[in-house]
Parts: sequence; C-alpha cells; structure tokens
Amino acid sequence: MSGSKQSAPDSVPGVNNEASALQDPMAMTVHSLPDPQAAERAQRTRGGRMRMLLVMAACAAPVIASYFTFYVIQPRGQAYGDLILPTIDLPPQLSLRTLDGRPVTAESLKGQWLLTLVQDSTCDTACEKQLFMQRQLREMLGKERDKVDKLWLVPDEQALRPELLQAVTQGVPVTVLRAPRAELEAWLKPAEGASLRDHLYVIDPMGRWMLRSPVQADPSKIKNDLNRLLKANAGWDKAGR
Repeated sequence: MSGSKQSAPDSVPGVNNEASALQDPMAMTVHSLPDPQAAERAQRTRGGRMRMLLVMAACAAPVIASYFTFYVIQPRGQAYGDLILPTIDLPPQLSLRTLDGRPVTAESLKGQWLLTLVQDSTCDTACEKQLFMQRQLREMLGKERDKVDKLWLVPDEQALRPELLQAVTQGVPVTVLRAPRAELEAWLKPAEGASLRDHLYVIDPMGRWMLRSPVQADPSKIKNDLNRLLKANAGWDKAGR
C-alpha cells in the first residue's frame, strides 16, 4: 500500500549472526595454535616409554625363551626326572645355618644351579651313594660344571663324622647347611611312597625347584636332563655365583 512502511523481515537465528561474524573479523573465534615445545615433550615421553619397554622385553626374552624351550618344545615324556610344573620358589625365610651355627640367607643360594640333597647328619651307605652321585654328576657336565653347585641340606642338629666332613670338603666342596625338617618338607616334595632323602633336587639359578630325580636314579640319564636345562638357559645363565 502506498505510504505504508514495510517491516524488515525477522532475523533468522544463526544466519545473520554468521553474516555479522563474517563482516566483523574481530568477532570470529580464534583457536589457539599447538605449542611446539609441548608436542616435543610428549613425543620424548612416548619415546622414552617405548625404549623402556623394549629394554624390559630384551631382558625378559631369554628367560622366557629358555623355559618355553624346555617346557613346551621339549615334551614332558623326554625328561628322565620329574619336572616340577609350576616351579616352586625357594622360600625366602628358609632358616638356613652353617654347621657352626652361622645364619645364611636363602637369597645367597641363588645365581647357580643347585644339585640338592636332603640327608641326615648320620649319613648311612645310601646317603654316601647319593653324595657320590652328586659329585659325579657335576664332573660329568664338563665345561658347564662351573654353573653348578652341590648343596647338602641337613635336617637335624647332630655333628657330622670327621671323615665324612673331610670327604665332602675335598676338591670342589659341598655346601652343607642345616635347615628345619618341617620347612624342607613344606618346600621339597618326594614322590609318592618315597622320602626326602631318596631324591636329588635340581634348583635353578633363580631359586626355583624344577626337577626331581627318580629314586635310585641313573646318573647318566640325570646328566641328560641337566644338559638340556643348561642348554635351554645358555642365553642368560653364567658361571659363578
């Protein structure tokens, strides 16, 4: 109609605001740029964690591989002795003492393979045969024998005969320690129908009991088991405690 004023259309929400923002650069939202130093720090942190994980994996890989080789690739039926699965750790609080009464920590036994016997101090003929087999087994290992120690655990308080003590300390001596019978029975288990004194127990350098010889064992067959163990662990096992 002539002379009438036409009203401006209502503003459309969002559209006019966007147009205003385009017309007014100062009204546009400004996003902060990434901090190069923060990004570099984050990258260094990720890199450090990755390197740490790689180092840990490299340290653990030989041990894992050795046990996988022995327990998985080598079937149980090929072992002459009884494999202990899972292995049983040396009790950290095992009450060990020398023959003259000085305390010894269980931790100090780690670092070497241990050919272990549990025999009374009286040590009869059967005990002497076990000690002889223990000595012969170590010598039969040849150049690997320096990775192996001989351990005799005595579960009583009686004195050893002088001639017996002299015999076990000649050459490479047997480590003779006293330990309470109850604590030994809680750790090392004989086969059904046998006793602790009937077996030779193989403890690995980490303090884990992993093999038990049969009663009246054939030393040459036990040696084959030991050779396999030492070969499987050649990547990380070193001579000397």
